[in-house]
Amino acid sequence: GLAAKDVLVDGPDGSTVEDDYLQKHLMQVSEALQDGVELWGYTTWGTIDLVSASTAEFSKRYGFIYVDRNDDDSGSLARYKKKSFAWYKSVIESNGAALYK
Repeated sequence: GLAAKDVLVDGPDGSTVEDDYLQKHLMQVSEALQDGVELWGYTTWGTIDLVSASTAEFSKRYGFIYVDRNDDDSGSLARYKKKSFAWYKSVIESNGAALYK
């Protein structure tokens, strides 16, 4: 999985994270498939941000849902859908056709 130091920002529908790295990664996966790489499936790291098992940190985030929690245990634990939440949902529903939208 990719751990990113996401930043919560104000969006048109409330607080969110502008995370485009999954889309860029899956576009590379698509190119690999076009080049003949055999790929049986793809699974993301997790749905919701979680504590890193190796470092016990929360600052590196993994999911489609941002959790308001910091490494010092501060934060409200409120959840916010990241930009990738709706985008990845549309990719799944379209069986990949929405990948480049």
